[in-house]
Amino acid sequence: QVQLVESGGGLVQAGGSLRLSCAASGRTFSIYTMGWFRQAPGKEREFVAVIRRSGGNTRYADSVKGRFTISRDNAKNTVYLQMNSLKPEDTAVYYCAADGGFGLSSDVSQYDYWGQGTQVTVSS
Repeated sequence: QVQLVESGGGLVQAGGSLRLSCAASGRTFSIYTMGWFRQAPGKEREFVAVIRRSGGNTRYADSVKGRFTISRDNAKNTVYLQMNSLKPEDTAVYYCAADGGFGLSSDVSQYDYWGQGTQVTVSS
């Protein structure tokens, strides 16, 4: 079992930045691929970014590429999402998730554990 707790969400103006954190506890954090997803009202949960166990490989949704950066600190059992140049369409609840597999999956169903989410609101 892995417990995930997100933090760092809030209200920001368009063009601003936020840094989300996801703290993990339970089983060894470093064995999991970690992903960030988001869900806006009335929409399905969508992939944002993913980082491999070692942190050496990452993948991003086209909509955030060049603006968001995913990173992890295995010593602190934490994964981060640095979000720059935020847009109103980035408004959503952001979730971190853990995948025990080996790939860089963007598929929600591949992830075994989820946090409770943190709200990000970008005003225009």
